[in-house]
Amino acid sequence: MCLITFAYHAHPNYKLVVAANRDELYGRPASLADFWADYPEVLAGRDLEKMGTWMGVTKAGRFAALTNYRDPFSENPNAISRGELVSQFLCGTMDPEIYLQSVKMHAQDYNGFNLIIGDTETLYYFSNREGEIRKLEPGIYGLSNALLDTPWPKVEKSKARLKGCLEGKERIEEDCLFELLADEDKAPKDQLPDTGIDEELEHLLSSPFISSPKYGTRTSTLVTVDTKGHLTFAERTYQPEQNERTYAFDIVAQKEIDIKR
Repeated sequence: MCLITFAYHAHPNYKLVVAANRDELYGRPASLADFWADYPEVLAGRDLEKMGTWMGVTKAGRFAALTNYRDPFSENPNAISRGELVSQFLCGTMDPEIYLQSVKMHAQDYNGFNLIIGDTETLYYFSNREGEIRKLEPGIYGLSNALLDTPWPKVEKSKARLKGCLEGKERIEEDCLFELLADEDKAPKDQLPDTGIDEELEHLLSSPFISSPKYGTRTSTLVTVDTKGHLTFAERTYQPEQNERTYAFDIVAQKEIDIKR
C-alpha cells in the first residue's frame, strides 16, 4: 500500500476503519483479494512474484498492512521481500508485539518499510527507519511512504476526509471512503516533500489516487470491524483490469480455526 488512513477506536460503533490504496507497477502479477487456498483463514490479495502481500485480514480478526519507505539512495536489490512481513503475521498466531520484536531483530534485512499489525485487542506500528515499536492509542492516523503521520499533503487531506466520513454517522458509508481514495488532485509543488526523487515524479505521486501509463493505484481497499466483531473487507481493483468484491464475516476465536485444521 502507498496510502493508508485509519481510525482506531475513534467511532462509537467501530473498533477499526481502514481506507487504503495500493500503488504498484501495472505489470507486476498479483491475485485479487480472496481467501488463500494454503491458509484458508487469510483474506488478502497476493503478489505472485514474491508470494507475499501488502494488506490482509484473517477470520480471527488479525490485520496487517505495509507501505514502503521512500528512500531511493538506500535501496538494496537483494533485500528480502517486504510483503513477507504481512503474510507471515497473517498466517501465524504470534502475539502482535512479540511478532514485531522478532521483526525488529532482523529489520535491516529489508528495504525501508512501515508495518501496521494488530488483532481484536491491540494495534501496533513499526518502521525499520524509526526502530521503535509503537502501541497505537485511539485516534485517526495516516501513512504513506514516510513515517506514520508524517504531514504530507495527501496524508493530511485523507485523514481530514476520513474524519468527515465518521462524524455524525451511525454506520460507515463505503462510498464516502472510496471517494477519499479516488482523489486525483495533486499537491501544490511548493508543498511537496523532498524524498530524493525528481520533482515531477514527486508531484505525480502526491495525490491519494495515482494514475500514469505504467504505475499507479491498482486497488482501493476498505476494512471495517464493528464493536460486535463483524468484519467487512471491500475492494475495488482498477489495474490491470477492473473488479469489485466484498467479503463480510463475524470474527471467530483462533482456537476455533485451529480445531478445524
